[in-house]
Amino acid sequence: MHVVQLHNRTVDNFALLVNQVRPDQWTAPTPCSDWNVRDLVNHVVGEERWTVPLMEGKTIAEVGAALDGDLLGDDPVSAATAAARAAQGAADQPIEKVHLSYGDEDASEYLRQLAADHLVHGWDLAAAIGADPRLDPDVVDEVATWFAERAELYRSAGMVAASVEGFTDPADQLIGAFGRDPNWSTTDTVVTRFGAAFDRQDIEAVMALVTDDCVFESTSPAPDGERFEGAAAVRAVWEKLFANTDDPRFETEETFVQGDRGFVRWTYSWRESSGERGHVRGVDVLRLRDGKIAEKLSYVKG
Repeated sequence: MHVVQLHNRTVDNFALLVNQVRPDQWTAPTPCSDWNVRDLVNHVVGEERWTVPLMEGKTIAEVGAALDGDLLGDDPVSAATAAARAAQGAADQPIEKVHLSYGDEDASEYLRQLAADHLVHGWDLAAAIGADPRLDPDVVDEVATWFAERAELYRSAGMVAASVEGFTDPADQLIGAFGRDPNWSTTDTVVTRFGAAFDRQDIEAVMALVTDDCVFESTSPAPDGERFEGAAAVRAVWEKLFANTDDPRFETEETFVQGDRGFVRWTYSWRESSGERGHVRGVDVLRLRDGKIAEKLSYVKG
């Protein structure tokens, strides 16, 4: 496959995925743990915006800070679409060398780097928004062949995480080679983040991970607990729990997520007036929707 065709196919795929992002998904987590969906798209748009001056022979110093910061504005989809088309138009420039941060590089190598980044970040985006994560087999073969000779260089430079092994599908193997878990799920990540936020009593982080119409069923009073509906009511009961408990700790023992359902086995402990720690062990039965927790039904041993 010609390198320009390779580049342009991966750019097309990413642009199509950006057009599938719903308004409520821009803050959703992605397999790139430091980035939400908007951060991820902004990164790729930045690469596309840089492609134009670099393929014209400009240096990084000549471009300066013009492409720093947020490039998406109030209309991320339109910004990403325009950047993709501009990058595709620039990819076929008659230039042999581009001036990158580490020195001059063959233009064809630069385009292969961009193709790999678009392919992998396209998978990241698809996984984050619940779109079809399947990758073009021909593109996977091209990128895998290219990356095989560069994997250790990328890994030693800290550009990708350790390889995730144990997969036979070529696309899964490639995603694993780039340090991703092909089985990554936004719901797994949300449940893990929710548990960590609950443990540190970070009510803002906790509420950011539940839906506006969330439902919580508490473990008391016996025997059926109490039901709270809507984010405001749920927030109030959790704020009271944190405020009225001395040194509360929420420790996750086991998590299982399948589709839109999740199950968490946990220990909740606190400091009693004697100085000793009391605790209960229980289970949350969760329902997930759009990358957030919509229902949390809590049960304890008793």
